[in-house]
Amino acid sequence: MQVAIVGLGLMGGSLGAALREHAVAQVIGFDVSPSEAAIALERGCVDAVAATLDEACAAADLIVVATPVSAIAATVEQALNAAPSATITDIGSTKGHVVAAVAESGRSRFIGGHPICGSEAHGAAHARPELFQGATWFLTPTVESGAERLAQVHGVATAIGARPVVIDAAAHDSIVALTSHFPHVLANVLATQVAATDVNGHSPLHSVGGSFRDMTRVAGANPAIWIDILLDNREAVLAAVADAQQRLDVVAEALRTGDEVFLAGWIAAAAAARSEALAQAHRTAPADLHELIASVPDRPGALSSIAQTLSAAGINIEEFSLSHISPERGGEIRIIVAGETNAHRAVELLRADGCLAAHAPVLEGIGGAE
Repeated sequence: MQVAIVGLGLMGGSLGAALREHAVAQVIGFDVSPSEAAIALERGCVDAVAATLDEACAAADLIVVATPVSAIAATVEQALNAAPSATITDIGSTKGHVVAAVAESGRSRFIGGHPICGSEAHGAAHARPELFQGATWFLTPTVESGAERLAQVHGVATAIGARPVVIDAAAHDSIVALTSHFPHVLANVLATQVAATDVNGHSPLHSVGGSFRDMTRVAGANPAIWIDILLDNREAVLAAVADAQQRLDVVAEALRTGDEVFLAGWIAAAAAARSEALAQAHRTAPADLHELIASVPDRPGALSSIAQTLSAAGINIEEFSLSHISPERGGEIRIIVAGETNAHRAVELLRADGCLAAHAPVLEGIGGAE
């Protein structure tokens, strides 16, 4: 099989690298930036690069459009014309606009797609073949889409370790609005709210805690990408904003009236939702997940020492996040492990290395006031 990838940034480059690593296809790449194409070729993301989109697509069995969202619809149309027999898919994070824009003559050959993976990094320099391992890969065929075309894209996604999920384009856009696009909106709102606030001459930005850092991790993400995404999926994002405003009004009323019963239930529901999300991500029962918090000195090698200590004991780090507090106090690391025995053992080992450490089931949590 020959696959053409149009757009060789983080996602397109990683896809090419994965296809090559799993020996799924020969990969021909094209990018409007010659330097980006050169990096992708140098890093082994593609077998060869083409000088034009038409050249890349000419002999392709499958064409994957991995351009920025604003360029996907036009690029899909160009690819359909360049390769009259090839299957076309894309990996953009919004689907409704793209699917609706496909010309009637090409609808049988187009399968919309969106793998739920990636990072804040961008460009082929950060491409990695394992990016799609275990990731949900939404596929959004229409009634006109050929069954064999869907099977082809489904098979490619499965071959590189992703988990294809067939879904309606509008439903996809509503889901990602809630789980990806709206969280970016919230992160930006919180970051700019705190930055714009002055409290008796004190800037809150100078004394932020872990909660602020966790909530704003994605704030300020690449505007060239995120402006396109938010505007392309504006209706679903607006619906999420309106729903959140109503929910905030309810919380505000509970605070005004001192409604402890509501607040307790509200926090418990949030904890249950988070634990369910973690359980899905790690394929284990929520009750089996434990969260550790450990101090991390502000010195080179401190983080790798923690990882090596747990690895040597056979304790797998399911997930972690690191927060820096100050040069004097260092930071803290939050680690999720599976199993109470592993959690106990991890705390013992970290304390033996001089770290302050504690753990609790994720369902209970060990967070406190900052």
